Amino acid sequence: MDVLKHKCFLEELLFWTIKYEFPQKMVTFLLNMLPDQDYKIAFTKTFVQHYAFIMKTLKKSHESDTMSNRIVHISVQLFSNEELARQVTEECQLLDIMVTVLLYMMESCLIKSELQDEENSLHVVVNCGEALLKNNTYWPLVSDFINILSHQSVAKKFLEDHGLLVTWMNFVSFFQGMNLNKRELNEHVEFESQTYYAAFAAELEACAQPMWGLLSHCKVRETQEYTRNVVRYCLEALQDWFDAINFVDEPAPNQVTFHLPLHRYFAMFLSKAVKCQELDLDTILPDQEMLMKLMIHPLQIQASLSEIHSNMWVRNGLQIKGQAMTYVQSHFCNSMIDPDIYLLQVCASRLDPDYFISSVFERFKVVDLLTMASQHQNTVLDSEHERSMLEGALTFLVLLLSLRLHLGMTDDEILRAEMVAQLCMNDRTHSSLLDLIPENPNPKSGIIPGSLSFESVLSAVADFKAPVFEPGGSMQQGMYTPKGEVWDKEFDPVMVILRTVYRRDVQSAMDRYTAFLKQSGKFPGNPWPPYKKRTPLHPSYKGLIKLLHCKTLHIVLFTLLYKILMDHQNLSEHVLCMVLYLIELGLENSPEQESDEEESAGGQERCHDSWFPGSNLVSNMRHFINYVRVRVPETAPEVKREPPASTSSDGLASSQSSRRKSLQRENSGTAQVFSLVAERRKKFQEIINRNTSEANQVVRPKTSMKWSAPGATPQLTTAILEVKESILSLLIKLHHKLSGKQNSYYPPWLDDVDVLIHPEIPRYSHGDGMTAVERILLKAAVQSRLNKRIIEEICRKVTPPVPPKKISSAEKKTLDKEERRQKARERQQKLLAEFASRQKSFMETAMDVESPEADIAMEVATSEQHVSEAIYDCVICGQSGPSTEDRPTGLVVLLQASSVLGQCRNSTEPKRLPTTEEEQIYPWDTCAALHDVRLTTLQRYFRDSSCLQAVSIGWEGGVYVQTCGHTLHIDCHKSYMESLRNDQVLQGFSVDKGEFTCPLCRQFANSVLPCYPGNNVERSLWQSHSNKCMQDLVQEVEDLQEQLGTFPVSISSETNLSKEMESVMKDIKSTTQKKYTDYSKTLGSPDNDFLFMYSVARTNLELELVHRGGNLCSGGASTAGKRSCLNQLFHVLAMHMRLYSIDSAYNPWRKLTQPIQDKNSEISEELPEVPVLYRDVSSLLLIQILTMPQPLHKEHFNCIIKVLFTLLYTQALAALSVKCSAEDRMAWKESGALRKNTSSGEKSWEVLLGHVISELSKGKMYEEGETEELTVVNPDSVECYLQQFCLPFLRIASLLQHHLFGGDLPSCQEDEEFTVLASCLCLLPSFQSAHQFTSASCLDWPVPAFDMISQWCSELASFGDRHPDQVKALLIQEPKWDLPRLLQLPENYNTIFQYYHRKTCTVCTKVPKDPAVCLVCGTFVCLKGLCCKQQSYCECVLHSQNCGAGTGIFLLINASVIIIIRGHRFCLWGSVYLDAHGEEDRDLRRGKPLYICKERYKVLEQQWVSHTFDHINKRWGPHYNGL
Repeated sequence: MDVLKHKCFLEELLFWTIKYEFPQKMVTFLLNMLPDQDYKIAFTKTFVQHYAFIMKTLKKSHESDTMSNRIVHISVQLFSNEELARQVTEECQLLDIMVTVLLYMMESCLIKSELQDEENSLHVVVNCGEALLKNNTYWPLVSDFINILSHQSVAKKFLEDHGLLVTWMNFVSFFQGMNLNKRELNEHVEFESQTYYAAFAAELEACAQPMWGLLSHCKVRETQEYTRNVVRYCLEALQDWFDAINFVDEPAPNQVTFHLPLHRYFAMFLSKAVKCQELDLDTILPDQEMLMKLMIHPLQIQASLSEIHSNMWVRNGLQIKGQAMTYVQSHFCNSMIDPDIYLLQVCASRLDPDYFISSVFERFKVVDLLTMASQHQNTVLDSEHERSMLEGALTFLVLLLSLRLHLGMTDDEILRAEMVAQLCMNDRTHSSLLDLIPENPNPKSGIIPGSLSFESVLSAVADFKAPVFEPGGSMQQGMYTPKGEVWDKEFDPVMVILRTVYRRDVQSAMDRYTAFLKQSGKFPGNPWPPYKKRTPLHPSYKGLIKLLHCKTLHIVLFTLLYKILMDHQNLSEHVLCMVLYLIELGLENSPEQESDEEESAGGQERCHDSWFPGSNLVSNMRHFINYVRVRVPETAPEVKREPPASTSSDGLASSQSSRRKSLQRENSGTAQVFSLVAERRKKFQEIINRNTSEANQVVRPKTSMKWSAPGATPQLTTAILEVKESILSLLIKLHHKLSGKQNSYYPPWLDDVDVLIHPEIPRYSHGDGMTAVERILLKAAVQSRLNKRIIEEICRKVTPPVPPKKISSAEKKTLDKEERRQKARERQQKLLAEFASRQKSFMETAMDVESPEADIAMEVATSEQHVSEAIYDCVICGQSGPSTEDRPTGLVVLLQASSVLGQCRNSTEPKRLPTTEEEQIYPWDTCAALHDVRLTTLQRYFRDSSCLQAVSIGWEGGVYVQTCGHTLHIDCHKSYMESLRNDQVLQGFSVDKGEFTCPLCRQFANSVLPCYPGNNVERSLWQSHSNKCMQDLVQEVEDLQEQLGTFPVSISSETNLSKEMESVMKDIKSTTQKKYTDYSKTLGSPDNDFLFMYSVARTNLELELVHRGGNLCSGGASTAGKRSCLNQLFHVLAMHMRLYSIDSAYNPWRKLTQPIQDKNSEISEELPEVPVLYRDVSSLLLIQILTMPQPLHKEHFNCIIKVLFTLLYTQALAALSVKCSAEDRMAWKESGALRKNTSSGEKSWEVLLGHVISELSKGKMYEEGETEELTVVNPDSVECYLQQFCLPFLRIASLLQHHLFGGDLPSCQEDEEFTVLASCLCLLPSFQSAHQFTSASCLDWPVPAFDMISQWCSELASFGDRHPDQVKALLIQEPKWDLPRLLQLPENYNTIFQYYHRKTCTVCTKVPKDPAVCLVCGTFVCLKGLCCKQQSYCECVLHSQNCGAGTGIFLLINASVIIIIRGHRFCLWGSVYLDAHGEEDRDLRRGKPLYICKERYKVLEQQWVSHTFDHINKRWGPHYNGL
């Protein structure tokens, strides 16, 4: 810290660079010269010389983040070079400077420690609230230090330099005991400080990481000296710390700090010494007194964790839970909890086991609970916390005795155990596993995730589950799930408990384990955590086993078994589970020296005290205990009895009297009281006084045990209990209790002696408490013949039932309480069950639409009613009834504009997303484009009003109507919308736009479609064929069309129903943009509305066809049928179409059915009508149907179909004739003329084709050069062509018939589709056998065919005279559309990324910050780009309106995520590109290679085609036109 003296320009330069906080240009300038070796050395030395100055500037800086980055930018280039680092260390004392600078930096923010002795403490700690720690300002300096310690030569210097080690330990002790938590006992803390994260980060970065760096150089025997040095100075620092905080032997109550870096340094170097350096542990361990002190604080943390989880710290707020979670969290655990537990294991292996066990129970505050008495008083713990604290204490002991992380496991075994634990809690993705498995924080320490061992262990323990889709639409990533044998053999609940951040994860692991056992048939019930064999202990830690074989633990286990058997309160299944686990651990790890003979000889005389004869669990298990003296409140039931003359003694509750260790032979007749706490203090005294002879003095009473005033609680008196049990007898009785049967336990070896020789039986490895008891008894019998004999004896005596205890009033109260609770629980179950069944029946009635019988969703008409009027259920008010004029019912529907149909292309090869400049997508071959061109051409040559009836629109921006199938009264719906409007909850939809969710199934909707009242009589009648002749029917249809004004529902009588129908029509119109509805040349022409309305019907029929796969081969009512609302939609459309009367002179029906007599051919000024042969037949069908009175009769429907089929067939022949060559045409013409007058002439395509050719030859149809020749010579291919031409119309007609009249669609093979549909539509006179069938046999001409054809062709001829160039182009061609598809994406995401992420935007010619590409048409757009904004609409929103009529699907190039825009809302859909492990990489953060997931892309396409984005994706938000 000397004054800086500058001797050269470089020093001056660096000084000012630091002074101005490292300006970027200066940094670059100074770094650019580094390749010059001399400069590099000079610059490094100068940098080191200014290190303290850098630290001071950094502390004062306001922009410490930026400055930190720039410092590290420089230092990483200087200190990463080992040679240079070594040179500077030697010549410039680099290590001294760094450590001193760090020390000096931290000294600026020290405060007095309040740990232990608040008044007199001399210890100082860093204040975690200071900016220095909160903002991580220290990290550049720490990271430099870690960086240079990674070089072996530098680390060696550090570890050899005693002065440096002392300074460093001094630095580390600043963090020892920081961020002290004091338990709030009265009211909730006012302000929850969040400084804890700074404390954890500081310990990890400033203490743990340098420690791991140093440890990485202590791997071989030769480095033993380094470890000795570190351990020596670490212990000195710890001794100083204990002195500074005035620590004697009891920690202060109600405080905890999670930060003990000195303890952890000590622990980790010990571990390394044993594991890698073959050091003898005892040579570096301190004396017993120091070990006793060392264990106190880590043990305090374990007890506090248990207190926090028992909600005893709840007044300290959420942050204390945060600390408990961070302490065990994967990034911290191996620098925090693991060393702590290891240190406790070391202490336990070297200290007196009785002392250690009693310390544990005292720390966990459950000493008072460990009494045989049924009642006790706990002076330090509320009764509601007792149970969870006892569970905590036992679980901690199990962890302490089971974990082998530092006690003998190899790195690969550890990795495997960690991985199994994580996978058992939940299935994990590859990246989350990498994150969750604690790695050595120091990067150069060898085992790193992603290394070969990681992958090989992963493939050994887990199976990969490919990414799938849940039915709800949420997308799963590729997951790893544990293999069956892992559940079977390796599932380790202890490891799971150690590694769970949330307690629910332990439950999750158990649930998954249960499911596995059920599924594999290993165990049907609720299993207990399995017992897992452990890796053998390293010889240095053998002393740990003594814990399992000490009397104190056996007394505790005996007491707890007794209490559980007697049903004392506050004991749970978890307690029993842990007790049995400890017994089993003891049996597995028993000391070998036991011999039965010696045991049987005078066991009685050797018994020094009245509890157990020795310390070996195997022999103690069979020791019977007759009487126990207990301290109980005077009110307890035990007091009443007279004590027998000779008693033996317990008294875990008494914390007063202390037992003298007497050497005279005491007979087991005299009773004394045994006390845990007194025992422990006694031991401590002995060690401190180092003098056993003085050990008789009574321990000084401690202040920490605060006794309440004598009057406040009932006095404790001594009572004597008759017990007469041993651990074995208690276990057998427990088995009876768990099974609920007397004598349920039968020793298995009596039937099969082999059990004793091979005790490892698979049937014992999984199961519940009974299995555990059986397993333990078997192990006890295997270990000793005496035990085996005693077990058999106990089982022989038929156990009498436990005598009923006299119940005191206090216990009665608790029992009553329990009983009342039980009853309340039963009542609740009953109510819930009733509620569930009611709900189920409601769902069944409401969801009736799901049943396949209901052919159209709503008409669940019951056959019993004579007038089968449709009955609807209102899902809001729950009433059922018909829909009436004044109270109409409506279907919940979602109206949305759709351009999906317009995206069909006429090639089967799907378009690819362009990924090079050469590839481009031109939209001229889409369905929408071709329809657009056709309409525009027609409008040039023909009268507008007639053009608008010759085609359908809605290929782009058509309105698609879908329903969830639920109905409601329209007035109920209005009040529902009102309530939604007043509801202030943030909804994902806009109520003002009429959006809502179906009250029953929560599906998104935005309108209600009124159901037309009326009966479904014609449904039953439609089968009956009428005998009227064709001519009569044609006439009837015409008459019906004439009487337009007179309908059952007349518009004049403004009923509620008609109002609703008008309002829904408005909704339908406003769903799509104006440009998709206005095609007329004159604005607001009624023809426009007329065209729009029948096109809505067309759009919905065409889309249903697409959903069925483009044909009707599958038949049935299909899923689309259930959700279909076409019947209701037709009524609404028909009612509005009737408002526009068709002038009878122009009614297309006449042109189709009557030869026009007077051919007055005066050329009028007006444009002519569209010739019939240019009209779209499906559109004509809809016009005819929708302008007829509803409900329509089946016979009239059939008549219309027959007439239109004749026109369609003629169009097919005309289209065919254009495709043949001139010679073919001549041949057909002649062969047709020959057969013209035969009887079946009208039903033979050859004749008709000949006639068409001869008629069309009159015009200029065939004069132009042959453009495309189709060699259609053989009759089969002609027949095939004609069928293909007619199929689209037949499909639409069949669907229409299915929706109007019910009746299922027949299913068929693809090659029979034509015949099946024709017969379904009654076009086939009688179904003929397939081989002689021709399409022409379906024709049924209302007037002589040749007259009709001549008349239709003459229209073309006259048009051809005027516009010979257009006459052929306008002929309707054979329509061959492929199903709509999204663009095909490349296999590898990199292909897309490389091309698009630097591509310039076509609008603003800049490279967009967030580029996106439309997956429907391939347009490149700027997401959120202000440059391309037009009238407050950003480019993506604008494009979604132009390309998809409000629906856009965009791939965000820089995030690999797909975003969906639907109207005014948007949602993130997910990614279709996944890495090799089936995971998304959103925002490309992990930078893994990504590959297309075809299944996901198919699902995306499916949702687009079926218009279900709104229903499947749940997280929608408004985009405010800003995307």
